Amino acid sequence: MTKWLLIDFSVLACVMALSGFIIPQILLIAFRKNLFDAPDPRKIHKTEVPRLGGIAFFPSILFSLFLLYGLGMLSNNLALMARLTHNMVPYCFIVCSSILLFLTGMADDLIGVKYKAKFIMQTVAAILIIIGGMQINNLHGLFGIENMPVILSYVLTVLMIVFVINAINLIDGIDGLASGLSSIACMFYAYVFYKANLFVFSAIAMATLGALIPFFMYNVFGNPQKHKKIFMGDTGAYTIGLLLSAMSIRICHIEALSGSYNPIVIAFAPLIIPCLDVVRVYLHRIKAKRNPFLPDKTHIHHKLLALGMKQRKAMAIIISSSILITIANYLLSMYMEVNILLLCNILLWVSLNTIITRAIHIREKALSQTLYE
Repeated sequence: MTKWLLIDFSVLACVMALSGFIIPQILLIAFRKNLFDAPDPRKIHKTEVPRLGGIAFFPSILFSLFLLYGLGMLSNNLALMARLTHNMVPYCFIVCSSILLFLTGMADDLIGVKYKAKFIMQTVAAILIIIGGMQINNLHGLFGIENMPVILSYVLTVLMIVFVINAINLIDGIDGLASGLSSIACMFYAYVFYKANLFVFSAIAMATLGALIPFFMYNVFGNPQKHKKIFMGDTGAYTIGLLLSAMSIRICHIEALSGSYNPIVIAFAPLIIPCLDVVRVYLHRIKAKRNPFLPDKTHIHHKLLALGMKQRKAMAIIISSSILITIANYLLSMYMEVNILLLCNILLWVSLNTIITRAIHIREKALSQTLYE
């Protein structure tokens, strides 16, 4: 196991180095070719910023993982070779799905793609994951359901993958938020996979984390005036969302957790904030008789900004909340029934949003009175 820990951190370092090298090249090309995300009333940023940062993710991850595989196969270490070659089919289809969404996201960032076409490509990518033998076939007591019929399992898996991909994409509204939340999820998944002896998946989680860290630095601390700031774009959000959904599906199959921690809770604990936020926003848009797929400024980060918070403070609060929620769900899953735990998460989320909404109304009323006076 110690050797695999060394491998995981080697993969992390390799991806960080490669991604850290590619991002400045993307910035250079973006400014030379005028490939920017222009400001508009819905967006937070006030200057033109390239949104092609996600292009660095997939090549860096793929290069590092295949380098690990190649070196492992050349090592003549039979135990390592057995681990690397065991059941390669899911990994092949994860790569195929990632390529598909990588290209879709890049096309959307460069020329724009209609949301219906994006949903079709996301669905095809989800189907590829299922063909590779990965699907949610057991809810481990959630809604009273254990093992599910095959067809229902396939449908649920497609819906879950598409949902997580879009949750990561939609939470990407302020600097560092999507990459920060995804980094927390990757660290948590890497820990779970390592403890469960699923070392190849722990390497995938660490590789994904390695792509996110350099991007986070450029995205949060980069100076747009010095051409050092970049956004993830749909390319990055789709790639990261797909990988996170694939990792969460694999955790649902870790039977070793069944006697203590509930696998379904562990699988989705780090995704609770982006997922619940998407549900709330969609319901809000439907209630307001608006198209739920058209963007607005009702996400949790928009609400915190409406309270007068700076972007970094709002980002830090949401990421810190995600860490606490993930740890709490991880520990409580040993003692609480899964449906009660889900209800507690929903009630907590609704309560916090209600408090924030009331605080926004109070602040707006106070500001309007000040202006009137």
